[in-house]
Amino acid sequence: MAQGGVCAGSARDWRTRAAQARRSGTQDPRLYDGTMTTRPSEADLGTRAPLLRSALPFPRREGKVRDIYDLPDGCLLIVASDRISAFDVVMPTPIPGKGEILTRLACFWLRWIEAKGLSGTHLLSDDAADIPGVPPEANATLRGRVMLARRCRVVPIECVVRGYLEGSGWKEYQATGAVCGVRLPAGLRQCDRLPEPIFTPATKEEVGTHDENVSFEQASARVGEPLMRRLREVSLAIYRAAAAHALARGIIIADTKFEFGIPEGGSDPILIDEALTPDSSRFWPAADYAPGRAQRSFDKQFVREFLEDLVRRGVWNKTPPGPDLPDEVVRGTLERYRAAAQGLMD
Repeated sequence: MAQGGVCAGSARDWRTRAAQARRSGTQDPRLYDGTMTTRPSEADLGTRAPLLRSALPFPRREGKVRDIYDLPDGCLLIVASDRISAFDVVMPTPIPGKGEILTRLACFWLRWIEAKGLSGTHLLSDDAADIPGVPPEANATLRGRVMLARRCRVVPIECVVRGYLEGSGWKEYQATGAVCGVRLPAGLRQCDRLPEPIFTPATKEEVGTHDENVSFEQASARVGEPLMRRLREVSLAIYRAAAAHALARGIIIADTKFEFGIPEGGSDPILIDEALTPDSSRFWPAADYAPGRAQRSFDKQFVREFLEDLVRRGVWNKTPPGPDLPDEVVRGTLERYRAAAQGLMD
């Protein structure tokens, strides 16, 4: 694609594309599963050399998992590495193929969310050939790992939606009977389904700093109440629709987090970063679900449990640097991520 072509199309209204797809009755795969380029097959995932960090000739900043580049045509290039983080610490051991799985699933959900009319998103393309000024050999390394995205001003709040009581929410509920200021019924058990999904925001901090759960009022003080009301409305709508989609395929989305941004030249927030992946969500097999205990999962809870054992034994204290991950944890994590993607995109 010619330089500037992808970003030149970014002004097209997402609502127009989604409405056209619904009216025509067609399911353009670009709206649903991100199949806008040739990507690795399922058999290839995890067989290529892991990508711990990318190196391209553009201004770069590094997140916990993704490398973000400012492209000369005005787009952002987001490269999903095989890094994995837990407790806001990046582990030194990569999970080979993880970045490809995350990209595939994120693109599926972002196009699905657009097609349902739930929110605009930052996704423009997932085709490495659309990156200007990158040689073919670099394209081969990036294939299946990239999103070209609209540039946005990031809203510094993580929009967490919980449909079930687990993780930090379970711990807070045990101590206070509430989660992020949301009062819940007495007597709930670990992993109980909540009467209604709840919106529990968190601060978005720099890499190496722990995000902090906050109340809706605290989040509103930071970014403004009208914006927070809009983000709450959209986040809950996306969660409800996605949870129904997943449950019909035998997967419970226990909780998830979204990030939003304001596009350059725009005023309405759109969904950015990833959405509804094993990195940002808790996925449980519905057939095994039973409240009152921890659940088997298709997400990075497997890694968290390994790390929590190290903490209990005094080997690690949840601060950088993270410990090396043994081969069985690497393999088990990749298997769980694959199962989540295959189940949700079926």
